[in-house]
Amino acid sequence: MTLEQEFIGRNIEKLNEKIRIAASKSGRQPDDITVIGVSKTVGADRISKAIQAGLFDFGENKVQELVNKYETIGSACRWHMVGHLQTNKVKYIIDKIDLIHSVDSIRLAKEIDRQASKVGIKSNILVQVNIADEESKFGIGADETITFIKKIAEYDNIYIKGLMTIAPYSENPEDVRWVFKALKKLFIDISRENTDNISMDYLSMGMSNDFELAIEEGSNMVRIGTAIFGKRDYMV
Repeated sequence: MTLEQEFIGRNIEKLNEKIRIAASKSGRQPDDITVIGVSKTVGADRISKAIQAGLFDFGENKVQELVNKYETIGSACRWHMVGHLQTNKVKYIIDKIDLIHSVDSIRLAKEIDRQASKVGIKSNILVQVNIADEESKFGIGADETITFIKKIAEYDNIYIKGLMTIAPYSENPEDVRWVFKALKKLFIDISRENTDNISMDYLSMGMSNDFELAIEEGSNMVRIGTAIFGKRDYMV
């Protein structure tokens, strides 16, 4: 085992223990939580090491980076698109992605539906909600979400599987607990609507800085980068 593999393996072990504790606080089991290794700027060799350490879901922010890694790793893991997705890039990843986390416009949903139809699949998506109403972040406003979801639920080739949000960064994660509470409430409200083509299976919230609070508040899908792979090298 290489030093790099040991480093990633230890980080995943530490992460799993923190998830176990957080899940217990919300009356759940660790297996209820899906960990997505956010692998932007992380090479395919390091992703392979994380797979060997037991991680099987990976999230990318950029289409070209995802495509390049897919050519090397293929379907040895499940791929997620967690970054902002441009409509003209959908065609490159539609048959490679297990779940798109960042649907935030009718235009994007329509293109995903169109491209999914072309390759004969039904694409799983999450709706990105900008709970904190930050101008610097993408996402649908909380008060628009139910109307938006009902509109895109009419498309035949997409399946709405839940919600995603990115909380504001804070040195004290407790400052953003309210964001997770608010998204969970919205998640429950949508679930009660019982709309066809909508299944509130996934609540994707929480990253390296705040995932424990997110899990305590109901997240069942966390997006973890630096806590697994260490500090990013943006020169890659």
